[in-house]
Amino acid sequence: MGFQFGAVLVFAVVAILFALVALLIGAIVRPRFPDADKVSIYECGERPIGSAWYNFNPRFYLIALVFIIFEVDIALTFPVVVVYSEWTKQGNGWVALTELVLFTVILIIGLVWAWAHGDLEWVKKLSVVEGNPGRIPLPSREASLPGKPAESARIEPAMAEGATDRPPKG
Repeated sequence: MGFQFGAVLVFAVVAILFALVALLIGAIVRPRFPDADKVSIYECGERPIGSAWYNFNPRFYLIALVFIIFEVDIALTFPVVVVYSEWTKQGNGWVALTELVLFTVILIIGLVWAWAHGDLEWVKKLSVVEGNPGRIPLPSREASLPGKPAESARIEPAMAEGATDRPPKG
């Protein structure tokens, strides 16, 4: 048993060393002559228009992460399901069933938590700042830090000149 683990450990060390040596050789051998064409953004052979940097919505990542978590759940559940009948014959079927249910329940609790906090909603609703219904919080990095008040912006109703906020009589 110990020798088999040693073989896996040696394989992992050799794989890591191979990757590091390949990166080192690439860093030593490659030419270091950057010019405007080499450092420009590649867009299908065309000159880029505008900036290549833009804000990418992080909700894509969150939904992809939830998908990958449940894909891994299926990948880890499948081998247990395959040997479930053998475990049942040996009297260990309840162990496999408990393992599967517990593993899936933990993942479902995480999904419910993310759903309850609105992390899976595509369009998030902004809450009104307490005490002033005309101010809404602006999303910012500092707003998520504990002990720091959220920035806010004044929302004024759009009214034509001379108009009132009373409903028309009619």
